[in-house]
This record gives sequence, C-alpha cells and structure tokens, in this order.
Amino acid sequence: MTAIMDAAEIRRALEALGEAIATDRRSDAPLALIGIRTRGVPLAGRLAKLLRERHGIQVPVGALDITLYRDDLSQIAHTPVLRGTEVPFSMDAREVVLVDDVLFTGRTIRAAMDAVSDLGRPAAVRLAVLIDRGHRELPIQPDYLGLRVETRWNERIEVHLTECDGVEEVLKGSKG
Repeated sequence: MTAIMDAAEIRRALEALGEAIATDRRSDAPLALIGIRTRGVPLAGRLAKLLRERHGIQVPVGALDITLYRDDLSQIAHTPVLRGTEVPFSMDAREVVLVDDVLFTGRTIRAAMDAVSDLGRPAAVRLAVLIDRGHRELPIQPDYLGLRVETRWNERIEVHLTECDGVEEVLKGSKG
C-alpha cells in the first residue's frame, strides 16, 4: 500500500470541505451532518467542529448505519453486525450533508439515502466525501470532495483515522 495522504493533508482536505459546506449552504434550512458508519462518523464530527470554530455555525451530528439497506446484504453476511443509527434531531426541513470516507460505486450512498428517507423528509440531501475513487455503478456524485484519486477496479483505498485506527493516513494499493 502506498500513502497518498498524511494527517496534515487529511486536515487540509477537511478544512476545504468545511469551507465549501459553509459557503454553499442553504439559507432557508438548518444544516445537519450525518456520518455514514464507520469512518464517516468521525469525519462528520470533525467537520461540525470546523464549522463551529471557523464560521460560528452550530451543526448537529448524527451517525447512520446503512447495513440493512445494502443491496448486497445477502452476499456479505448471514448475520449482519449492526452498529446503530443515532440521529438525535429531526431531519425534516433540514439540509442534510451525508459524510463518508470513500465514494466508490455509489451503492453505499444509495443505501444511505434510503435510510435517510425512512427517518424524515430533509429539505435537501448533499454528499461530502474525503476520497472519490471513481468506478460508479449508480449516478451519484459528491457535492463536496476532498480528493479525487484515479484507481483501477482491482485497487483499494483505505482511510485510517485516529478515532478508529489510531493513525491518520489514506493508502492506495492492490486488493489481496
């Protein structure tokens, strides 16, 4: 695996995402961030902190478990592990920004949008991702993007965050 981002580069990418979200947000709807488990949750928390510290915007943060919304659930596990959805606010009439670490085929985001629609009716749903690696299978694109990385189908991107992995880095390499 080859390092493509270190801690400083991840921080700068998140700062740019925060600036874009603050600049582009709707004035007619309160903002909320929802991290997609697993690594989208700490990224959403970091973005909320940046929005509060740099722009004075208080943003509630939720966590979304999309396990039961996956279209490949029967292929990946007979007994899925649920980590829980925690959205301690109403999503109705809010501008919701879904936050994830890597955008690949778009299927995770499709599942997340299904989960969000079961929780309420937001005014808008946006997508912020740290890494877009391409190879979409569904017509889903990020509204806010940290870094676009060209990959081959058989390569992988691994995002490691201190909160989950004890280290800050983004790696690119072959599957296997």
